[in-house]
Amino acid sequence: MSTVDLIQEALDFERNHKQFRTRNEKILASRKAKELVLSLNNIYKKTKDKALMDIMKRVTVIKRKIEVRLKGRL
Repeated sequence: MSTVDLIQEALDFERNHKQFRTRNEKILASRKAKELVLSLNNIYKKTKDKALMDIMKRVTVIKRKIEVRLKGRL
């Protein structure tokens, strides 16, 4: 997957993260977020682009929120 496609996919994920309603959708979304962050990180290691780091941070925040919902609040 090219860098542009990967960035576009991450931005789409960021825009549509509220649509995950069922537990299964949240689990799949969490896995997708992890996959996106790791893929973007591999590109970031080579380019050191600050915009990539910002995208990774935002996707990570969304992933953490999803995981809190899955685990339940303590």
